[in-house]
Amino acid sequence: MTEPRTPGEDRLLEPEKEVAAGTRALVVGPYLTRRRVPSPTEKANPRPTEARLDEAVGLAGAIDLDVADALVVALSSPRPSTYIGKGKVDELAGIVRSEGIGLIIMDCALSPVQQRNLEKATGAKVIDRTGLILEIFGRRARTKEGSLQVELAHLAYQKSRLVRSWTHLERQRGGFGFLGGPGETQIEADRRLIQERMNRIERELETVTQTRSLHRASRRRVPYPIVALVGYTNAGKSTLFNRLTTATVLAENMLFATLDPTSRAVELPRGEKVILSDTVGFISDLPTMLVAAFRATLEDVIEADVLLHVRDVSHGETEAQAGDVQHVLRELGIDPDDTSRLIEVWNKADLLSPEDRERLATTVARLPPERRPVLISAVTGEGLDDLLGTIEVRLGLGRPSYEITVAPEDGRGLAWLHENTEILAREATPEGQTIVNIRVSGGREGRLLARFPTARRL
Repeated sequence: MTEPRTPGEDRLLEPEKEVAAGTRALVVGPYLTRRRVPSPTEKANPRPTEARLDEAVGLAGAIDLDVADALVVALSSPRPSTYIGKGKVDELAGIVRSEGIGLIIMDCALSPVQQRNLEKATGAKVIDRTGLILEIFGRRARTKEGSLQVELAHLAYQKSRLVRSWTHLERQRGGFGFLGGPGETQIEADRRLIQERMNRIERELETVTQTRSLHRASRRRVPYPIVALVGYTNAGKSTLFNRLTTATVLAENMLFATLDPTSRAVELPRGEKVILSDTVGFISDLPTMLVAAFRATLEDVIEADVLLHVRDVSHGETEAQAGDVQHVLRELGIDPDDTSRLIEVWNKADLLSPEDRERLATTVARLPPERRPVLISAVTGEGLDDLLGTIEVRLGLGRPSYEITVAPEDGRGLAWLHENTEILAREATPEGQTIVNIRVSGGREGRLLARFPTARRL
């Protein structure tokens, strides 16, 4: 049961979605020039600046902001006080005045001091990439666990920014959303309220996590293999999930359309059932606090028997996006080069030109069989039979195979084999017996041998 909030916490956490929807926003891409050699602590971004700016605009559109303009600011190095130079700050202030801008989105990570100084200099609210992604996550989360994890990450982010004040609004600011924040006179009280709320959320999350662990334990006793969809946001994971499961998960051409994990049963060609899990999309420069906060939500990914890395091969930055997904997988302790577990799914084939299809076919042909991706279209259904077959083959790697002779009167035994194992071959003998070649998961091998003690290992 969720613990009640105090009136002070309500003031800090009150959503302001209706204000955000009517806010005119300016998206700024302050990107380091490639002439500059990044420091050892920096993660180089190989994307063209135009593609990065387009993605930032897409993130802003995901929460219905009215993006009035977007511009790139080339930097040789960040300024400690405002991240960008004084001339550019003055230019932004002019755009704010002339265009009626209420919010500036900086597609970078700002320190609290940089954020405060930019707000003072421009007269507009300023948020960075982390704040924007947190806001999107706050809108998309639907389950109790997802909402708690987003709120915890958002509070940790907000707590570090209580030193700022923004005089554009007359009232004391409060809010869970990016248009919120306390006034100077409330700093210490708000910091205490935030910490108290974070402590309560952590206690609630412990309970929710224990419940999820019990659910996973019961699912392992069934047990069905878990196949998890991972990939860059808007790669088509939810569309593929809906196509394979006939579910109705939200699938839109929108960044972070899916946040909360959803699972459904899917039957493979030979009759084996698997649990297919749809997960949150990854993105470049995903805030570290969100990777930590959503670790429990991504436990289906961590524990999955097979991972489907869904890629939008029609996107111009598909290789860079794949690199970002691999980076997050490594942070979760998953080896993205483990071909026994990971299958690349090249989605949106319906958007490819004939020339691009031929180029991709040539690329695939050069790869060893275990590394070959599956080209599909989740929209049209192209390639889905090949995908299910590939999942089946990948699950079968390393599984023991047996030959079993089933007596004519043992109809229940034959039904048990069909329900609990993968049938590889079946042949009837003149005596009425049925010889079945099967493959079985490690978790069911003991039950198989107890049921058929004369089974012969192949």
